[in-house]
Amino acid sequence: MLQIGSIQLSLPVVQAALSGYSDWPMRAIARKLGAPYTICEVMIESFVTSLKDRTKTRHHLLVTEDDHPVGAQLMGSEPEEFPAAATKLVEAGFDVIDINFGCPAKRASGRCRGGYLLGQPATAIEIFRKVRDVVPERIPVTMKMRRGVDDSERSREQFFEILDAAFAYGIAAVTVHGRTVEQKYVGPSRWEFLKEVRSRHPERTLLGSGDLFTAEDCVRMLQETGVNGVTAARGAIGNPWVFSQAAALLRGESLPAPPGVFEQRDVILEHLRFSEMVLPADQVIRQIRKFCIFYSAWHPDHLVVRNAFATAADAERFHAVLRDWYSDDRPGQYPANPGNVKDTSCSPAERL
Repeated sequence: MLQIGSIQLSLPVVQAALSGYSDWPMRAIARKLGAPYTICEVMIESFVTSLKDRTKTRHHLLVTEDDHPVGAQLMGSEPEEFPAAATKLVEAGFDVIDINFGCPAKRASGRCRGGYLLGQPATAIEIFRKVRDVVPERIPVTMKMRRGVDDSERSREQFFEILDAAFAYGIAAVTVHGRTVEQKYVGPSRWEFLKEVRSRHPERTLLGSGDLFTAEDCVRMLQETGVNGVTAARGAIGNPWVFSQAAALLRGESLPAPPGVFEQRDVILEHLRFSEMVLPADQVIRQIRKFCIFYSAWHPDHLVVRNAFATAADAERFHAVLRDWYSDDRPGQYPANPGNVKDTSCSPAERL
């Protein structure tokens, strides 16, 4: 079990916020295949407050009856913008408000946001206090952090200043990524730091992040660090099976066989159907094709299939790939290089 405020989850493996990926279709597929909780892609606070009911953008605030519990993640640099954005997300139906202090991308204007706010504890603390004050008590407020801006002692002190203040102020759970902001995604995630945070706050809800590309990784982090839960991020792209696989391992069972070709095809088609339901028509193939680059890793002819999806520029050619490569129900395979995906931690919302 994993407890986030008043929300009790049956599995301690959840889907993280993934910029450009964890939209409603991805979350819906993950929920159907075993994710107990998902978080929408991170959104800039000013973007949320400016959202209108337009076809192009309304899917950002979509919450259906089958989504619960679902979290919304906010990021930004202006503390005064956060209350209105958080209120709008609560009104849209999100069950948890998560604040991003983990994104390693700098803002073009030079203002700090995301992970760089770990170097400005006063601003970070002001942000989560403003959000916690405006959000109804029944709605948990959580945070995502990296282990610091860099590996300096000052950065370490600032990390714990923010973390300790967050728990003292009523933040329900904190996710800690084991890399620094300056590392971005280079080098291994330092899981031993999670053990240190766990020992400092043994009674608080702590989730771990970083280098979780397979179900085995998720279980190993739980066992090695003592965190309450883990957030599958890049490892969940094109891999909605990671949740049921982790559940099997946690029950003491063997790792399930990889999904066969027909099961892969059925999931891809449902993902496509969900995308067609909520995205503008001119965005559907472009979006589903991103996922299929990773879905193809499960196919026994994954390199050829990957290349076929990569060049499927329209619906006709996309469906031709499915006819050509998913018409025989062959055994699937576990991906040979899981987690081979670019940075997905920061919001593309400003480009809309």
